[in-house]
Amino acid sequence: MTVWTVERLGRRGDGVAVAGEARALAPLVLPGEEIEGPAEDGRIPAPRILTPSPDRVRAPCPHYRACGGCALMHGSDGFVAGWKVGVVERALAAQGITARVEGIATSPPRSRRRAVLAGRRTKKGALVGFHARASDVVVDLAECLVLRPAILAAVPDLRRLVALGGSRAGEVTLAVTETPAGLDIAARGGKPLTPELLAALSALARDADWARLDWTDAEGATETLTRRPPALPLGRARVVPPPAAFLQATAEGEAALLAAIRATVGDAARVADLYAGIGTFTLPLAEHAEVYAVEGLAAPLVALDAGWRAAAGALRKVTTETRDLARRPLLPDELARFDAVVIDPPRAGAEAQARALAASAVPFVAWVACDPVTFARDARIMAEGGFALTSPRVIDQFRWSPHVEIAAAFRRQA
Repeated sequence: MTVWTVERLGRRGDGVAVAGEARALAPLVLPGEEIEGPAEDGRIPAPRILTPSPDRVRAPCPHYRACGGCALMHGSDGFVAGWKVGVVERALAAQGITARVEGIATSPPRSRRRAVLAGRRTKKGALVGFHARASDVVVDLAECLVLRPAILAAVPDLRRLVALGGSRAGEVTLAVTETPAGLDIAARGGKPLTPELLAALSALARDADWARLDWTDAEGATETLTRRPPALPLGRARVVPPPAAFLQATAEGEAALLAAIRATVGDAARVADLYAGIGTFTLPLAEHAEVYAVEGLAAPLVALDAGWRAAAGALRKVTTETRDLARRPLLPDELARFDAVVIDPPRAGAEAQARALAASAVPFVAWVACDPVTFARDARIMAEGGFALTSPRVIDQFRWSPHVEIAAAFRRQA
């Protein structure tokens, strides 16, 4: 049996193991460990730990070895925090940027208020949970240390939902969000809506006391059952998001991001919020500044605008524009009227917008990123344009996962 030494962790949390000239990926291992096991197609599927790392801990979740929802629960909190900080620092260094990450804000266990679960109908009912590691098998949840208790408690009702409307031939995707009004459920990929299925879904939503159930079948037909508007507090405003809309995963993470943004924006009177979504940052910032919110999808901006109008007496002016910033970034002359810019792009980053910002006269940019590699690329563009990167910080909303988010400030140098 081959003995391997784990050299480091890759970006997805798997260990990079070496044995002579051979290299392979191994799950659930830590740097420095000696492991044993055969490699299949460049992967050691079931490594046996021969020499454990001092950072190894017993995973507290009974599903951990099978479930793919978490990848780093076998590492101590200190190790995981240090690894995530290192991921960001190494990504920046690869772009020629030397920067020290100023700490990490990690959301507590059982704090994930939004999750996308998989549902599969079976002969005896249904399975609901996350996919197994490197598999499309659904691990049926009995316990989860990342989800908010209200979401975990809803799993039996979600199984009923999948059993009612799921097809044995496919999977139902369930976007579940906890709101003050109750759970907001968006189901995708189910059976075609018939009057009988609609009646059954309505009865289930009532019995489960869900705020809203949005059902989209495999052919794209949609029905929305709203018992109570699932409004979310965003500063002084309340916003009813479109079904399955993006939301920061934890309230603690959202607060940490907003605090970092406010520290960068300061007392700016005019702010542009790019990739604004439903207004997570726009509406709190509008308490003290006029905000121009830009988003590629129309539906989130409709929700943002409705929330602003309902709270308009407590907020300054907010204007919106639906615009694909990857194809049509705000140009330097358009940016000239703003005292600060906030940007929260998708994982692909914002290369085109970064180039326009780098060529602009904007003095401050608050940057939120969910991919260290594309963030580092965009940071290099900003640095080449005369901006200094300051105060990068890791915001860990996805505890025990390899996912890394960053909040950072860019200040134009004199």
